[in-house]
Amino acid sequence: MRRENIGERVTISTVDERVRAFVPQPLPPSPPLDISHELRDALDRALLELGRLDSISALLPETSLFLYMYIRKEAVLSSQIEGTQSSLSDLLLFEAEGAAGVPVEDVREVSNYVAAMEHGLQQLRSGNTPLCNRLLREIHGVLLAKGRGSEKQPGEYRTSQNWIGGTRPGNAIFVPPPPERVAECMGALEKFLNDQPHRTPLLIKAALAHVQFETIHPFLDGNGRLGRLLVALLFCQEQVLREPLLYLSLYFKQHRAQYYELLQRVRMEGEWEAWLAFFAEAVRTTAAQAVQTAQRLTALASEDRRKIQDLGRVAGSALRVHEALLRRPVISATVAGKATGLVPNTVGKSLRALMKIGLVKELTGQKRNRLYSYPRYLDVLNEGTEPIR
Repeated sequence: MRRENIGERVTISTVDERVRAFVPQPLPPSPPLDISHELRDALDRALLELGRLDSISALLPETSLFLYMYIRKEAVLSSQIEGTQSSLSDLLLFEAEGAAGVPVEDVREVSNYVAAMEHGLQQLRSGNTPLCNRLLREIHGVLLAKGRGSEKQPGEYRTSQNWIGGTRPGNAIFVPPPPERVAECMGALEKFLNDQPHRTPLLIKAALAHVQFETIHPFLDGNGRLGRLLVALLFCQEQVLREPLLYLSLYFKQHRAQYYELLQRVRMEGEWEAWLAFFAEAVRTTAAQAVQTAQRLTALASEDRRKIQDLGRVAGSALRVHEALLRRPVISATVAGKATGLVPNTVGKSLRALMKIGLVKELTGQKRNRLYSYPRYLDVLNEGTEPIR
């Protein structure tokens, strides 16, 4: 449905030219959403897959093992949409320390995203902080704490005009609200996130809030990453998932032309229903993929444990090292020792035994500071994380 009253076009002077910036109307849309039978069915299918994902999280032997890597995969994918060229393997090498040959600025940006995501989830889980603008600014401060973007007001709303696409506001695809209207727009969004003046069903709320945040573009940098993280934080706050296992960046990356087109159609025409259908399909597909990935990784780990049990005397210590590799599929002998409590000599014997049966690969070719990977596990997680060229 096309809408007439979608926001306010205001003329501003910036970068020595006069342009029209857009200030969106507060949510929910007016006139109200037209939820057709087809759209209702799409939303119901998405909710059904979310329920399956929540159920399987209760069946995982140790959810934290899966969550640790899944959060890192999301961080890589969300950053790739913004143009970084680092892969999941690059991030794991960076976190393993002492690894050369990775794109440091790109990987630091992804590492910041992991820290920002973990900070937000921790604050929500504590029960002391609701999903509010103060928390979003905190998360943004962590996101841009180090490296690229650290000079762009981390944790603070922008005080200058930004734009999307183009080389200047005059030829931009879209010009967000002027800086003096940002706090007002974000205040209205905060109320909507917290069901004021009335409750909005979760899937619809997440879909609308993501677009509204991207339209306001309240920060000088990091808006795309934080806007995608906002969806995961909402699911966590509303406890539709016991564990934060739903991240949409892979779907948005694979359909990025349609993603950007639909965001723009909302801003220009108020076409919320087409975006909702896209979002529902993104949730359905992503939840189903997460279920499949969890099942594959669980089966792979069980299969490899059986192989390790046939190793004889070294089997016990090798199983402990294997458990450490499930937590960190790229690891040094020193970190493996700390994680398992095994002495260096025993860790070395275990790693050599795991290499002999093809479960572990040494990455550096060095005699010192060697790094080891768990290739089969990484191959499953790496699917879809190839950098956008």
